[in-house]
Amino acid sequence: MRLLLDTCSFVWLITAAPDLSPAARDACEDPANDIFLSSASVWEIVTKHGSGKIRLADAPDKIISTERKRLGIVSLALDDESALQAERLPLLHKDPFDRMLICQAIVHGLTILTPDGRIRQYPVRTLW
Repeated sequence: MRLLLDTCSFVWLITAAPDLSPAARDACEDPANDIFLSSASVWEIVTKHGSGKIRLADAPDKIISTERKRLGIVSLALDDESALQAERLPLLHKDPFDRMLICQAIVHGLTILTPDGRIRQYPVRTLW
């Protein structure tokens, strides 16, 4: 399976938070799965860390790179096709970071690992 981590899923994964569901944790630990972290999530982490909404053990530029390498998570860049997909989405979810994850999942055929019920309103595969 090709999984795209929602931002909260990545944070919960790297902090071993109990908020990450057992199914999500199992999917991340399955070596048969390819796991991606969007550059949109990196931007969201940096933004929320700077405002104090996300606490991390180290600076985002250090911890994101270290944890991606440790867990074998592939970086997913924001591409034009994904950005243009946003125009086709109904405005069911207003969070721009989540909307971009939805677009990337649609364009790249990914399953989003997320607890967010608003994301499930879109024509995208999710797992939680």
